[in-house]
Amino acid sequence: MHKPIAAPALLTGLHLPNRWDVLLLPVVFGVLFLLAWGAHQMIEPYRFGAPLPVSLDPALLPEYTLRTTLRMGIALLCSLLFTFIYAKAAVSSHRAEQILVPLLDILQSIPILGFLSITVLWFVHLFPGRLLGAECAAIFAIFTSQAWNMTFSFYDSLRMLPKDLYQAASLFQLSAWQQFWKLEVPYAMPGLIWNTMMSVSGGWFFVVASEAITVSNQTVLLPGVGSYIAVAIGQRNLPAVGYAILAMLAVILLTDQLLFRPLVVWAGKFKFEFTESQDAPRSWFLDLLRRTWLMRRLMVLPVRLGAWILLCMPRRPIVRQPLPKLRLWQRIDPWLDTLWLTLLVSMAILSIVLLARFILAETSDAEVAHVFLLGLYTLARVVILTTLASLIWVPAGIWIGLRPRLAQRIQPLALFLSAFPANLLFPVIVSFIAVRHLNPEIWLSPLMILGAQWYILFNVIAGAAALPSDLKEAAANLGLRGWLLWRRVLLPAVFPAYLTGGLTASGGAWNASVVAEAAHWGTTALTASGIGAYIAQQTVQGDHPRVALGIAVMSLYVVLFNRLFWKRLYTCAQRRLALD
Repeated sequence: MHKPIAAPALLTGLHLPNRWDVLLLPVVFGVLFLLAWGAHQMIEPYRFGAPLPVSLDPALLPEYTLRTTLRMGIALLCSLLFTFIYAKAAVSSHRAEQILVPLLDILQSIPILGFLSITVLWFVHLFPGRLLGAECAAIFAIFTSQAWNMTFSFYDSLRMLPKDLYQAASLFQLSAWQQFWKLEVPYAMPGLIWNTMMSVSGGWFFVVASEAITVSNQTVLLPGVGSYIAVAIGQRNLPAVGYAILAMLAVILLTDQLLFRPLVVWAGKFKFEFTESQDAPRSWFLDLLRRTWLMRRLMVLPVRLGAWILLCMPRRPIVRQPLPKLRLWQRIDPWLDTLWLTLLVSMAILSIVLLARFILAETSDAEVAHVFLLGLYTLARVVILTTLASLIWVPAGIWIGLRPRLAQRIQPLALFLSAFPANLLFPVIVSFIAVRHLNPEIWLSPLMILGAQWYILFNVIAGAAALPSDLKEAAANLGLRGWLLWRRVLLPAVFPAYLTGGLTASGGAWNASVVAEAAHWGTTALTASGIGAYIAQQTVQGDHPRVALGIAVMSLYVVLFNRLFWKRLYTCAQRRLALD
């Protein structure tokens, strides 16, 4: 009779908190108190449409910063949960992949204003008489700026996972749950952490749009850094803009030191290599956590409980099906594929018909053709800007990623630059264009790639940092240098990571076009011809059919470009790496 598996004990002996616990516990309790206070502020009574005063007094910035950070933290947790479920579902089933991956392309192309115009009223009605409805709308908007990039990263990592590792998992008879947590998540962890950093920065980039919500000629300003920036821009208050920048810088530095840098160091143990790197990154906060006793036990407890649950779960039995049944399934499976494809095509046609009826009820054929032309303008900007960003940041990312200690020094700066909202540059850009009488069609374009370019840099850094040390030593032993080293080793090694960065960068540029093609500074407004400016204008006016038209055209361009260009590059990468 087998003995039952006992849960691991938390305490192995009588220990008291050490001096490092005494140093860290007040900080932990202070953070918990601030989180509880911020959560209480979210559920205050509120009637939609009533003004929420946002003061430019710098003394209120710490409170606004806390509330913005809390929204972004909740959105990040939701994004992680969405990433694991969505990407795993897409990889596990070919039929599900045919729906989920194109849908992810569409979701990535929908601008934040498009989500807000649809979801704000729904969230408000879900929590009537409470501020929680508007808070949930803002959190959902931040979620949409984070989740797609993280999902693409995890999905691409699972697609690139070597098949022999899956075979080893089968030999060990790991269940699907064990395979996910012991193989797939550790393999994808380095790239996922870097893309999580980029996603958090993307949330900061769109924080103004998520906290200063303007829908159907109604504006809701939720207390936060984003609404503070919106009010400062509306009043042309440059000192207030400077205070907001300092507050963002402080939060980004704290987040880097207390969260992302420890995660990057911790994720180093998931690198697949035979020799340990001699230039490993370090984190003072992670070292502090490792020196504590009580905090370390509390952090290890979820891991031990998870391991105990995995041990208690039954292993996957090896089931050998009779040969006749297998042959019958092989005969039926092609018919199921045909039926599934027919169902997808029918659903797509039905959706297009319903959407066309909704749009054409308020618009003319000439306007639809004009919107398609505006989409071509934005497409040209996206392609040119993504190409230029790739030429700059791919070599720079490889150079930084091969030097972990240098990456640690540059990481906070890159996080701050990637999080820098384009709205804060409007005073400089708009004034410069107006004074110099420059063409907005050209000079507003760089704002589109301002935040999106960092997707390329972060992914390339992650790809270069994950390069095994034994592979680098082999290249050195073979005497590979200069262009030969880059062509044979470095560029192929980071190519899959670059594809994730390039795909999300182009999607981010499409999304940022809503902000970049219609810039405002006080009463001065500059507009560039493009689908982004069209969506922004129609969203402010509350014209839902035209908003739907703009979003549909943008989504169509994004999906076609991803299918015809990025999808082929992914196929090429898989073929070159012999992972199929």
